[in-house]
Amino acid sequence: MKISHVMRSLRTRAIVVTAILATAGLLAASQAGSAATTASRAAGSETKPSIVLVHGAWADSSSWDAVVGLLQSDGYTVYVPPNPLLGLTYDSAYIRDFLNTISGPVVLVGHSYGGAVITNAATGDPDVTALVYVDAFAPAQGQTIGQLVAAYPGSCVLPTSDVTAQPYPGAPAGAVDVYIKQSVFPSCMANGLPASEAGLLAATQRPLTSLALTQESGVPAWLTIPSWAVIGTADRAIPPAELIAMAQQAHAHIVMDPGAPHLSMIYSPRLVASVIEEAARATT
Repeated sequence: MKISHVMRSLRTRAIVVTAILATAGLLAASQAGSAATTASRAAGSETKPSIVLVHGAWADSSSWDAVVGLLQSDGYTVYVPPNPLLGLTYDSAYIRDFLNTISGPVVLVGHSYGGAVITNAATGDPDVTALVYVDAFAPAQGQTIGQLVAAYPGSCVLPTSDVTAQPYPGAPAGAVDVYIKQSVFPSCMANGLPASEAGLLAATQRPLTSLALTQESGVPAWLTIPSWAVIGTADRAIPPAELIAMAQQAHAHIVMDPGAPHLSMIYSPRLVASVIEEAARATT
């Protein structure tokens, strides 16, 4: 065979090999791109809502510590803003402004007085997909905390002998800061918890302004947002009968927490976290 024929044959083979390799490269790139797209779509479908936890009166954000850890371990982004405890109008506006800093869907959770706050803060917010009430007030329009806590007999926060009051700077006329006496706090708020933990909670409690008891609630967010309610059966601060009545009024999914005091999120953090996650899955 002539050298020129051999050279032409080699060139032809080289072109064929190059074409095959190029085709294989394009196929690999296409497969990689398809895999990346599939992975991206899968990740997008698993996007979880943010969880915002609002504490109640005579407490602070640390009351949610155990629940935060459980939610974070399950992949949720959690926020626990401070509740100012300066009155329903102010506190609801504060939490509403905080919600505006978060993008994407939100499950909003409130404990005790924090339930009244989220009821007002979430009204008209399209990003709040679910409300979760933990031993919490869920007022209708025009209702006050003072009215609700006295609607059924048995609340341990009503006797004036069990609370102390003191002035605070800038308070409106007649408003005072209200504390639960440390001698009363364990049996009232933390029954069922270890004595050392109850004593710590009593010592570190934050006061609630008396304004919060008389300010009327606005249009409730639960009219348009699906709701859940965790109710401790041994709650002495808000009688369970009242908690059930408010939850039914809000058409909430009710989960009873047998033997739990007013602090279900400390007494039964796994149950509370599971209800929050149920609300998240059901609404996003």
